[in-house]
Amino acid sequence: MIRDLTAVLGSAHRAVLFRYLVALFAYAVAQGLSVALLVPVLSDLLTGDTGGAARWTGWLAGAVLVTLGLHYVQAMLGFQVALVILTTLHHRLGDHVAALPLGWFDGTTVGRLTRMGTKSVLSIAGSCAHLLQPLVTGVLTPATVVVVMLFLDWRLGLATLVCSPLILFAARLSVRLLNRMDELNDAAGVEASGRVLEFARNQPVLRAFGRTTDGYAPLEAALEEQRAASRKQVWMSVPGMLLGGFAVQVCFSALIGVGASLALDGAVDPVELVALLALVARFAGPLAEVGDFAAVVRAARNDMGRVRAVLEEPPLPEPERSAPVVVPGAVEVDGVRFGYPGRGGRSGEVVLEDVSFTVAPRTVTALVGASGSGKTTLTRLIARFFDVDAGTVRVGGVDVRDQSTAALMEQLSLVFQDVYLFDDTLIGNIRVGRPDADEQDVLEAARLAGVDEIVARLPEGWETRVGEAGTSLSGGERQRVSIARALLKGAPIVLLDEATAALDPENEAYVQRSMDALRATSTLLVIAHRLSTVTGADQIVVLDEGRVAERGTHQELMALDGHYARFWNERHRALGWRIAAGTS
Repeated sequence: MIRDLTAVLGSAHRAVLFRYLVALFAYAVAQGLSVALLVPVLSDLLTGDTGGAARWTGWLAGAVLVTLGLHYVQAMLGFQVALVILTTLHHRLGDHVAALPLGWFDGTTVGRLTRMGTKSVLSIAGSCAHLLQPLVTGVLTPATVVVVMLFLDWRLGLATLVCSPLILFAARLSVRLLNRMDELNDAAGVEASGRVLEFARNQPVLRAFGRTTDGYAPLEAALEEQRAASRKQVWMSVPGMLLGGFAVQVCFSALIGVGASLALDGAVDPVELVALLALVARFAGPLAEVGDFAAVVRAARNDMGRVRAVLEEPPLPEPERSAPVVVPGAVEVDGVRFGYPGRGGRSGEVVLEDVSFTVAPRTVTALVGASGSGKTTLTRLIARFFDVDAGTVRVGGVDVRDQSTAALMEQLSLVFQDVYLFDDTLIGNIRVGRPDADEQDVLEAARLAGVDEIVARLPEGWETRVGEAGTSLSGGERQRVSIARALLKGAPIVLLDEATAALDPENEAYVQRSMDALRATSTLLVIAHRLSTVTGADQIVVLDEGRVAERGTHQELMALDGHYARFWNERHRALGWRIAAGTS
């Protein structure tokens, strides 16, 4: 547990944790020594030696004062460690998650991180403030008592020492019983958190199909599973607590029996035995408390383990020094093979195989191919969301692996197919492209993307909040805001992932105008199905089942009469479709 806590805190805060642990260990030992001083005090009192009892009482009072002082110090340091966790751990998790490859993220990531950022962080902070102290004193104080007991009466001390493995075994067995249930409960909690977020985010779809009045079955099932897991965990914690308490009481009874046997044989004075049994009681008490804390300790340790596992996930490797750009605006894909990472980080099914092409600065390259041919994957590799399995991706004439993330992203603007807008104002969402841009630049980017036309229709203008994920705007309007971000950033390379797909004529016109503006200053790599976008490209790369099937201009590829020609003819025929009025 302490190792996990050290890893979670990080090297920057290990000093405060070390001070806390030193004070805590000292307090636990001082508490054990204070209890041990009761033996000579009781012995002298029971034999009538009031002078000796007075002297030992003075020593006992001094030890108690020292123990109280150490208790205050360790408690304050424990609260300090808890505050460090509450004020820094969210930032550490956020910074680290932002550096992880996209392959780490899956369908449960949002639920896991939500639960980790709330329950787990609070659990870890609470363990420092309230849990670690009874746990450490519950082990070190009895250990100190055992050492003192060996000096006072080695036979009773040895019997106490023999009992310790039994209590330890019972505690470990109890923890094992609880561990599996805690894992199942956490998994159920992650699933429930994800379903709650899903339910909240997708209200328009759910209401459209009447899934709110009769309930949403996946959410209800997840909540019921979480309730069942929680109930089972409570029931499983009872045997664990009883097992630990039973082991302590058995050992305590056995020690009383050993002491009574020694007294009956005359090996121990009955008066001294009474004092020693008081010390034995102090040995058993803290251990019983540790058993009572078994469930909480296990849950806290599991929370630390889960946070530690995330913090130890390896980010994409970063070079010590970013290589300078050689050819601004150039993109080169050279012999790339790639499969999305599977379990254990191993490459899964191959998505791209031996893909090579070059995009010259300030040109437009269109990626064409059937769904699943690898178009979107290529744009992700250029932005280094993943590292390739073989081959090289170069941006600005330099291998993306030889550039820092910041240096690479300075050269790229990305317009995704599924645009995400933050719950902020319109102008705030555009400023994501370049936060330090002046107002004139922001307004010009918005004008080119047609966002000013949206603003004119909104009652609060630029200060209108767009809602989570931009839900107050249409899909085309969100696309315009995304294009405005790219225009504002002014990066030398722009990656557009199906930016004009499924747009109405008005929104497509604004997006096309924005693309023309971008073309004047940037290199464009466009995934598009619209014929006007494809035919206007300087180069067309046709992908088929993860390979480059054809490459050239529109005229060149039409002359080949291959994959591209079939694509063109199918789309051209689709343009001629008309809905005819029925006749009777």
